[in-house]
This record gives sequence, structure tokens and C-alpha cells, in this order.
Amino acid sequence: MQANPVPHTAREKWFHRLFEIGIWIKGIDGLVEVIGGILLLSVSLEALNHYIIDLVQTEIEKDSGDLIVNVLQHAAEHLTKSSKLTAGIYLLGNGAVKLFLATCVLLRQLWCYPIAIVIMTIFILLQCGRLGFHFSWSMLIATIIDVGITLLIWREYRRLEAYKL
Repeated sequence: MQANPVPHTAREKWFHRLFEIGIWIKGIDGLVEVIGGILLLSVSLEALNHYIIDLVQTEIEKDSGDLIVNVLQHAAEHLTKSSKLTAGIYLLGNGAVKLFLATCVLLRQLWCYPIAIVIMTIFILLQCGRLGFHFSWSMLIATIIDVGITLLIWREYRRLEAYKL
């Protein structure tokens, strides 16, 4: 058994590099979600609303049609303690899972690959459900990227399992 299987062909190296990039993206995404969740849970609703309104006010003066700024303003106007708590817990939990799985996969913990595939598939199915009710191009692109990363995890798992034989 080879301890550190290295891809041999140019195609294998290319897929392995895509796999590593995808896992790093998921890990960084998880870290950002954990930080966002902690911030949402630790900052008061009033302070958060005030910060968002201050942030978007100058941008709205520059470009009143800016989609992201308008979405942020709408979110700040409709944010409740309950929705803030729900969003904070969701981000913290989702981010922690992504960060844990990305770390385990990068450390080549083979037991984690099937778990990562199952959890990623669940996230993909949830995203598809959300797309069915509230379509957005960014969610569609994120879902397609997640499908690609999940397939790369499966491919890498098969490759590593072959080296065990």
C-alpha cells in the first residue's frame, strides 16, 4: 500500500487539483459561515440593523438599483430576533460541518469521504428544493459547483480506495 498516492497521468493530476481546489473552497466557505454565525448570534438585533442600514445607505445614494444593496436593505427592515437566531444557528452549524468535513477530506481520512458525499448530496437536494420555490442564478451556480465537488470527492475516494488494495 502506498502511503501518499500521487496521480500519475496528466488527466489524474488535473482532476486531483480540481478536487483539492473544491475542498479548499468548501473549507473556506465553512469558516466564513462559522464566523458569520458567531457574529449573528453575538451582535444585538438593533446593532446589526443599524450597521446594515449604514452600510447600504451610501451605496443606495450612489446606485439605487443595486440588487445586492436592495436585498440587504430589505433583509435589515424585516429581520426579527427569531430569524436572526435561526440564521445564526444555521450558519454556525452548516459552516462547522463543512469545515470539519473539508479538514478530514484534506487529511485523507477515508472514513469521511462517504459521509462528505452523503452530506453534500443532502445540501444539494435542499438547494434544489429552495431553487424550486425561489429561483436565483447564484443558488443555481452554487448547486452546480456543489454537484461537481461531490463528484470529485467520489472520484478521489475511489482512487484512494484502489491504492489500498
